Amino acid sequence: MRTAYSVETVRAAERELMARLPDGALMQRAAAGLAAACAELLGRVYGSRVVLLVGSGDNGGDALYAGARLARRGAGVTAVLLAPQRAHAAGLAALRRAGGSVADAAAAERLIERADLVVDGIVGIGGKGGLRPEAVPLAAAAERARAAVVAVDLPSGVDADTGEVRGAAVRADVTVTFGTHKPGLLIDPAREYAGSVRLVDIGLRPELPAEPALEALQHADVARLLPVPANESDKYRRGVVGVAAGSARYPGAAVLAVSGALRGGAGAVRYVGPAGDAVIARFPETLVSDRGPGHAGRVQAWVVGPGAGDDAATVAEVLAADVPVLVDADGLRLADRETVRARRAPTLMTPHAGEAAALLGVSREEVESARLAAAGELAARYRATVLLKGSTTVVAGPERGRPVRVNATGTSWLATAGSGDVLSGLAGSLLAAGLSARDAGSAAAYLHGLAGRLAADGAPVGAHDVAEALPVAWRDVVRERG
Repeated sequence: MRTAYSVETVRAAERELMARLPDGALMQRAAAGLAAACAELLGRVYGSRVVLLVGSGDNGGDALYAGARLARRGAGVTAVLLAPQRAHAAGLAALRRAGGSVADAAAAERLIERADLVVDGIVGIGGKGGLRPEAVPLAAAAERARAAVVAVDLPSGVDADTGEVRGAAVRADVTVTFGTHKPGLLIDPAREYAGSVRLVDIGLRPELPAEPALEALQHADVARLLPVPANESDKYRRGVVGVAAGSARYPGAAVLAVSGALRGGAGAVRYVGPAGDAVIARFPETLVSDRGPGHAGRVQAWVVGPGAGDDAATVAEVLAADVPVLVDADGLRLADRETVRARRAPTLMTPHAGEAAALLGVSREEVESARLAAAGELAARYRATVLLKGSTTVVAGPERGRPVRVNATGTSWLATAGSGDVLSGLAGSLLAAGLSARDAGSAAAYLHGLAGRLAADGAPVGAHDVAEALPVAWRDVVRERG
């Protein structure tokens, strides 16, 4: 599992560690890791041209010390100082001793154009807002140049804690981060600016608290969550998921939600709604009823809303059930907030950015630019677990102190009609199999994203292709369990 900690937590941990180390030792550890990553990216260090963009903070010091290491290996290293009077003095002296040089900002764009590697040490993890005006041309030059760009700890101009990008920022090919991930490296839009992230161990882990701010599951974590039938299991012991979805106008939503549910680990799927003929024609194993949720038979969880149109009565009936409920699509618009808040059984809401914006009364752009804040606010308002869909999926619960989960296994090809219906069915089935709302949403997002990648393989896909790839994704994950 990848974990990320807030800037405040990281700084407190660094202070604790530095108190026990010789002066400057922590920066030297960071610089060594940064220099190694730069050398690996260059391939051949001797004779290469490296430009350091150096601000006034410790990130600038890291860049200067790493530049000194590269200069001693024969690289031509030039530091561009954005605040010469406040540059890290010891790091600057080390660079000069190693044969590196210093240039003023006026020559920076020409140097960047000729460079093989640009190191972004402009702003550290405490930076807020976009780049200052004097740094904007340098970031633009680095983006235009053929040089690879390496960010120190975090691309300058992005918010380390929230992943927001409020102005111009450096776009890195590689970000070398120290001690632990920062939340902004794991969530868009900042994640897009970070490129490939390399974590350098500087000995910080023992100083960090047990609970991070963010966590991102990996194969082994998801493998531990996925249900496995016991020898004595039957379809009811494995869990039964009810799907109340579809309408005369949108029968396909019901079919796709059922397709995800059938591949999600529950023992049986009950469907209620007007699309029963379409569902049974595609999936004859489904238990179909047209008498409403209250007469469907026993279920361990419900999925309600995909393609439901204006069927508020069905949404209300499902929300009254004393079992976990996943609410998606039209169900989000039709669900009464106070009813959701009053529920005693878990509720999992799965909006995309547009739906979240409508529920919060803000613009879609506001949600997409501050995904962590939007998911957290929705979870608090509804006292529910919220799975905010998008390029990075965010799963936030109503409980204070629990890490938010993020997932980036997906692909842009998943932006296709019906994909979310498949995800809803899959997550609902995991709820019925006994997973918590947080775990069901996290595992479903991971599998769904992985299935999207496997199905697409670089080409367009439909939602039904994603559903059919789910067993392959599941098998790929559980191999980690042995």
